[in-house]
Amino acid sequence: MNITLRELKDIIAECCITITLNTHRIKPENQKDSLLLKNLIKEAEERLFTGESKRKAQKLMQRLLNLESQIDHNYNLESLVLFVNEEIAEYTRLPIAVEDRVVIDNTFATRDLIRAMHLDSGYYILILSQQRVRLVEAFNDKLVKEIGSPFPIDNTRFYSTDKAELSNAKRQTNLIAGFFNQIDKEVNIIRKANPLPVLICSEEGNYYEYLKIADQKQSIFDTYLNKNRVEEKAHHIISEAWKIVKQYTEEKNNARKAELEKAVSQNRFLSDTNEIWQAIKQGRIQTLFIELGKFQPAIWENDHIEYVSDDIRNRKEVVDDIYDELIETNMSYGGDVVFLPNGELSEFSGFGAITRY
Repeated sequence: MNITLRELKDIIAECCITITLNTHRIKPENQKDSLLLKNLIKEAEERLFTGESKRKAQKLMQRLLNLESQIDHNYNLESLVLFVNEEIAEYTRLPIAVEDRVVIDNTFATRDLIRAMHLDSGYYILILSQQRVRLVEAFNDKLVKEIGSPFPIDNTRFYSTDKAELSNAKRQTNLIAGFFNQIDKEVNIIRKANPLPVLICSEEGNYYEYLKIADQKQSIFDTYLNKNRVEEKAHHIISEAWKIVKQYTEEKNNARKAELEKAVSQNRFLSDTNEIWQAIKQGRIQTLFIELGKFQPAIWENDHIEYVSDDIRNRKEVVDDIYDELIETNMSYGGDVVFLPNGELSEFSGFGAITRY
């Protein structure tokens, strides 16, 4: 995908088509993915020709079909998301399960991308040694990809064969720092496009030496995966790394739940959708909490949200998912979102918000 989530979130235009579907990594299961995509594209076609002019519907369908032709299902992950309007035609693969659905609105449905960033754990593993360094992107216990050029990076500059220098501990430390500094700059270039945290996999001494030179220490886990594993297969490393990251994620989620419980006790919690909407516009909402799988079509009536049933969601005036709209608007005001398992917000009908004050 050549466009970022931030850019997608800010796009407002007529007929933004978002198609999300679950896919498969391996054969023969992934051979069914193209059929599911065709069925969803057919649904999009029916909705476009019902709600738009024939000329506009044909143009958008051609863009959608052209995008479909570019997708090689042999490289699928857990899900696929397509974004198409008159200016944009992009797709991205996600390592999470999604709802199979078609959304046609004046904004793209970025909720599944947001969930991929917030709900589960995407992270990099920096497989670090003084001679060679690899970088792997992982999601939970799964490999997303091993980062290519400029990785893997071999230490061809910051070493010495001189006996005197080899016996000089300070000189050796400076050489290692120089190599690690080169690595850190390359890691941060990659993180700029996809700002995931970094778990270092290395021997203890290398971990602490790297922290000394790291420009963005806050992006590095305050623990590490011990041992020189630079020659190991990526999926073996990830199986060990996930044990560390999973514990970290559970602790983080428990902390967010504690925030929710505290807010309720302090009367800083809202559960009425219209109250939340008005508070978002005032910049008062700190965090939205929503259960997984919660979607709700709605219409705006004089700035008031009215829920509607699924059977009329294809009408042009209907917003496919009002929660998606609220999440995106709140993020534009600097707020965030926490996705919780189904049932965790049952007393609030699955949706609520913490206010800033």
